[in-house]
Amino acid sequence: MLQSFEAFMKKRLASSTAFVEGDARPLLELSVTEDPASIFGPKGNVVNGADAVNKTNERAADIFAAGGTNSFEILHMAATDTLAYWTGIQRAQVKMKESGQLVPMNLRVTELFRPEDGEWKLFHRHADVLTESESS
Repeated sequence: MLQSFEAFMKKRLASSTAFVEGDARPLLELSVTEDPASIFGPKGNVVNGADAVNKTNERAADIFAAGGTNSFEILHMAATDTLAYWTGIQRAQVKMKESGQLVPMNLRVTELFRPEDGEWKLFHRHADVLTESESS
């Protein structure tokens, strides 16, 4: 039986926090291993296919170091037996591994999930930069 989506979202937030601290493993555990999967990234890129998405997430997490902060402001979310989503704002301060600087990373996010092997798994993420005028 699938875990409640509300309970799952606590794991999702924890995996996102680990990601912005340089650890992609918790996110990879919550990500699909079978296609379809995709990312529409904050720089306008498109990544398609489960293997490519997971490799992209591993590389992306590697630019961050421990010492950041992360939160989700969920505007709305819902789940059926076969599909779940949340949309809202991700607010983070990320510590860049190369420079050691803390950098704000505020994103508008939509994520889609489906069951895989009896658990909710992320199969699509669309994130783009939140502008100042949108953040109020």
